[in-house]
Amino acid sequence: MLLKLPVSENRTEEPPCFPQISPSLVRNGDLVIGTFVPMYSVEVSSITGAGFFGSKPDRDCQNYKWLYKNYQQALTLMFAVEEINKDPNLLPNISLGFHLYNTYHSDERTLESSLRWLSGQGQLIPNYSCWEQDKSVSVIGGATSALSVQMGTLLELYKYPQITFGPFDPMLSNKVQSPSLYQMAPRDSSLHKGLVRLMIHFEWTWVALVTVDDLRGEEFLQEMKLEMTNNGICVSFTEKIPVSERRHTESQMTFMPRIMASPTRVIFIHGDTDSLMILRYSQFPFFSNYKVWVTTSHWDITMRPKYIDGYNFHGALTFSHLTNDVPGFKDFLKTVNPAKYPEDIVLKEFWHSTFRCTDEPEKVKQEECSLNASLETLSLLYFDMTMSDMSYTLYNAVYAVAWTFHEMFLMILEKESMIEEEIWAPHPWQLHSFLKKIQFNNSAGDQVFMDENKNPESQYKILNYVTFDNEALVKVGQFNPKAQPNEDFTINEEAIVWGWTYTKVPCAICSESCGPGFRQIPLEGQPICCFNCSLCPEGEISNQMNMKHCTKCPEDEYPNKERNQCLPKVVTFLDVSEPLGMILTCVALSFSLMTSLILCVFVKFKDTPIVKANNRTLSYTLLISLTFCFLCSLLFIGRPTAATCLLRQTTFGVVFTVAVSCILAKTITVVLAFRVTIPGSRSRIWLQPKVSNSFVIICSGIQVVLCGIWLGTSPPFPDIDPHSEPGHIIIKCNEGSDFAFNCVLGYVGFLSLCSFLVAFLARSLPDTFNEAKFITFSMLVFCSVWVSFLPTYQSTKGKAMVIVEIFSIMASSVGLLSCIFIPKFYIILVRPDKNTQGSIKNKVISRDMKPSGSLCANSSQRHNQF
Repeated sequence: MLLKLPVSENRTEEPPCFPQISPSLVRNGDLVIGTFVPMYSVEVSSITGAGFFGSKPDRDCQNYKWLYKNYQQALTLMFAVEEINKDPNLLPNISLGFHLYNTYHSDERTLESSLRWLSGQGQLIPNYSCWEQDKSVSVIGGATSALSVQMGTLLELYKYPQITFGPFDPMLSNKVQSPSLYQMAPRDSSLHKGLVRLMIHFEWTWVALVTVDDLRGEEFLQEMKLEMTNNGICVSFTEKIPVSERRHTESQMTFMPRIMASPTRVIFIHGDTDSLMILRYSQFPFFSNYKVWVTTSHWDITMRPKYIDGYNFHGALTFSHLTNDVPGFKDFLKTVNPAKYPEDIVLKEFWHSTFRCTDEPEKVKQEECSLNASLETLSLLYFDMTMSDMSYTLYNAVYAVAWTFHEMFLMILEKESMIEEEIWAPHPWQLHSFLKKIQFNNSAGDQVFMDENKNPESQYKILNYVTFDNEALVKVGQFNPKAQPNEDFTINEEAIVWGWTYTKVPCAICSESCGPGFRQIPLEGQPICCFNCSLCPEGEISNQMNMKHCTKCPEDEYPNKERNQCLPKVVTFLDVSEPLGMILTCVALSFSLMTSLILCVFVKFKDTPIVKANNRTLSYTLLISLTFCFLCSLLFIGRPTAATCLLRQTTFGVVFTVAVSCILAKTITVVLAFRVTIPGSRSRIWLQPKVSNSFVIICSGIQVVLCGIWLGTSPPFPDIDPHSEPGHIIIKCNEGSDFAFNCVLGYVGFLSLCSFLVAFLARSLPDTFNEAKFITFSMLVFCSVWVSFLPTYQSTKGKAMVIVEIFSIMASSVGLLSCIFIPKFYIILVRPDKNTQGSIKNKVISRDMKPSGSLCANSSQRHNQF
């Protein structure tokens, strides 16, 4: 077991690389902590197999290379131990010491360091301790999971508590396999969410993932891929870096060329510093710098060999644990120099190497080098004055051990089992029951738990690596998984430097973005991030970038030409205030007044032969119905209401039925007048005026019944049509029942066709003023209008449909008025000389094929009946 180092005469001769392989730094104390920190790297030998056992492990020092940045961990250990020893409330009257060993990412070197610590005096004697006294009871180490496992192989045999300060690894939480191992680092259970949030913020959908080829790396890939898939982000490729022993030059021939040859611009790297040692040595002069690197806190991106610059990672982003500053640490670092710690040969070597006093190790002890210099003047390549994540965890680990000793010491005092001046040194296995329960608040104000299940979830600060003049890590954002969803992620884009190639946020996509108005069409056999862009279908829009589906506008809106915005639809109907509505209104009123004027003239001249000869009652009824025909067109003008919708089609149907019924009655009367020629015949009863009037009433009554059934079952109502005309909402009357509407219209058409046929048959009869021919022509116009109306009405929408119906109503009404009454109106007012009984008789006689007194007498009788 480890005790105070014996006097120098008992030591064996120091090998050339003694500081690298033996205890690098020793601080004696009543209780000693064995600490393993990777301060040097060593290129792995190419010798394998049996030849490996024939080579001396320390034949030269050329393969040892300083890991300058890790020296902060050694100083953190010194700072924590000095702070604890000065604290009168923690381990009173007991001093804490440490033995600092170098460890490597190498099975051989790690086992060698562990054996030297277990054996003592820098000798490799398994299962034998050269220490005089057993004061070393715990180990702090495990900068990586691999190192923890390698060291635990030996330490577990002696039940030494091993407290790791490397990144948290769930695989090491298995207490069955590693019962003596404790992890101090907080869990990174939300790291993948923070990385994906960064991708979402910058709209990166095509990125590469690089990780170490171990269980932690595999778990990271699974978490990342799942989270990325849930957010529509694709992995362009993955690269797994081997963590077993490899020569540094191998990386230039395997994975690095694949990474650099990829067109992917943004690369996310996950792994610890030691595991990614190969990547650090892969920076060669033609290393392309058009990539944007995003790393995690486990990999110190600033650490590299001194002969390699950091320009290739200029502009990289790093997720680092968000912690409070440890009070006094920076002040402590400012005072560190070889003069303050003359016994620390590692510090002297570090000082000479960083300040470049000499490159010859044998002269280090003989020279005084820049004693007035300060660590704060060094660049990030050599040293960082800000405590790193691993240093912070190591600081907490030292305090955890101290508090464990303190609790054990208090318990022993309570039992009064200690003898005065007795040196208290517990056995390693005794620490476990106390260590797993320890929790405390450190000097930074953060709560520390040894129970891994109580470890708080990590919070992260996002740092930007800048190498313009002096290297620096600049905070540009933060991710707090405990915060509210909209407040958990913050980033300052203006503060980010994007490397040497980009002046703004780099684009990381597989396909060019689809702008508003377009949608993504996936490519067959390709990830969802690779797509073509297609214009949104008719009636749909996309108002954001990279929309997978277009959306329909609300019914009261319509897409613009670019199909990226919904515009309010214009409410449209045939308004009386618009020019066309005003014209139709004026025309309807004008013709209704004209019809009323003709009616007044006919009433005034009711006793004249031309009025009497054309059945005055039917003529009056026809003129009144035509007046209402013109007026009913006004019901179609203006915003549809419940009243106008109920009245306009039914009114139109009834008044047109009355008009057509009157014409049919007049035509039938003309035909019967020339067919019933026997005086005193009972058939002459059909020529009486009351018969024709009854015929009109019956025909109109049938239409009234049809309209009543229509209104009673499915009445018309106001409705909107947002689809027929793009950009418009049509306010219209829904007919309720198309069948009922067609029945009403069909009945009018049936009567019109009957009137046309009867009038056509009677066109050659010598009726008064040739009215049968006028009726035939008027009905021809009437039927032509409404036959043209049907297909036109069905093919139009909105205002056009209403205008077609109004035009048909007016045109057919004007046709009837013009053909039947205008000639008579002309004779009554302009040619009164023809409006006499003699003129009528002479005209009839002149048209008879065989004039005779009998025929003239019969004709005279027919005229009187009309």
